[in-house]
Amino acid sequence: MEKIYYQTIKETLYHEVMANGLQVYLMPKPDFTKTYGLFTTNFGSIDTTFVPINETEIITVPDGVAHYLEHKMFDMDDGDASNEFAKLGASSNAFTSNTRTAYLFSTTSHEKACVNLLLDFVQECNVTQESVEKERGIIGQEIGMYDDNPDWQSYFGGVHNLYHNHPVRIDIAGTVESIAKIDAPLLHRIYNTFYHPSNMMLFVAGHFDADEIMEEIRNNQARKHFSPMPPIIRGTINEPAQVDVKSEVKMMDVTVDKVAVNIKINDTPKDPHAKLKRELAFTLLTDMLFSKSSSLREEWSNQGLINDSFSAGLTQERDYAFYSMSCDSDHSDKLRNKLHELIRNMKDYQIDEEVLERVKKKNIGILIQAFNSLETVANMFSRYYFEGINAFTLIDEINAITASDIEAILPLFNDEYSADYTIVPIRK
Repeated sequence: MEKIYYQTIKETLYHEVMANGLQVYLMPKPDFTKTYGLFTTNFGSIDTTFVPINETEIITVPDGVAHYLEHKMFDMDDGDASNEFAKLGASSNAFTSNTRTAYLFSTTSHEKACVNLLLDFVQECNVTQESVEKERGIIGQEIGMYDDNPDWQSYFGGVHNLYHNHPVRIDIAGTVESIAKIDAPLLHRIYNTFYHPSNMMLFVAGHFDADEIMEEIRNNQARKHFSPMPPIIRGTINEPAQVDVKSEVKMMDVTVDKVAVNIKINDTPKDPHAKLKRELAFTLLTDMLFSKSSSLREEWSNQGLINDSFSAGLTQERDYAFYSMSCDSDHSDKLRNKLHELIRNMKDYQIDEEVLERVKKKNIGILIQAFNSLETVANMFSRYYFEGINAFTLIDEINAITASDIEAILPLFNDEYSADYTIVPIRK
């Protein structure tokens, strides 16, 4: 077992690779009473084209299949995993993102039993056609709830309009029509391809002894047999540089307009560190532009264009990236024009070195605080791990960002690749 101490954040991380390829990371926090475990597979909603294990041809699966499988993974031979965690006094949950599916528990006792249960229920697929049919209505209702949620529609409507073919344009849960095509054999096929230990990572943080928990994990994995896994082959996506829909207005049951202006960013860097540098540069630039103390935010607030609902930031994952700006506004036309004007003028943005240093310190402070939340650390580590980055080095990475790094991203604010999406009240 490898032991690594990170002086910058004063945290110790333990790491070991199991014989079956499972990557295990432990972060003991002796002063905490809680323990949090996160078991993640490198498989999410955008993985709709791939070569299944032991096959040779690329297949395309229905939208929403990763989320559907997440729901069914809690089925156990002798019950439900959530109920088993509850018996141990623990809570459990799961989530699906565009690129990951993760299963988790939180507990203040029976840490070893919880880790074993997490490994056991995720490493066995008990999906039956009967259970798939039963779940279809539940997931259909969930999709309906999101269809009626204006904030969710504003976000996904904006993303949908950026992309022609990339599956990020589709809601993570899929559609009622797409999930109707999902059956048990397909879910088993997907499980066997993406849920091999070599495509997964376990992160456990909190109140435990690292040696004891690692030994528990070793023993658990030694009891199971996994055949060697060849590299996963994912399909390539032919995505044009231009946006799909430049502007759209949708009517919903809202009391105030919702404005979203997004910028499609093409050519995602392949090198993990170049990709991270770009992400951090966007984070710092966003803070300089739109923090509570920024002159631009103050100006727009005084004009009544924006309020506390305003948000902006970069979304960057495996093979796509986009920048979003959104807000509820009583003056949606003026705000939309202001956002497009900002995009067009960003090439001339002058970086204030003093402000840059201030926002760097602010973001480092936020990161240091994040290590007091087991959930935040685990999810952050999981997300960056599959991007080829160790989240424990993020503070050093932020410190290394320069004004030149910020200047390098300014050309990505290109109005040619922007699209806006506005939700307005239903006209009576």
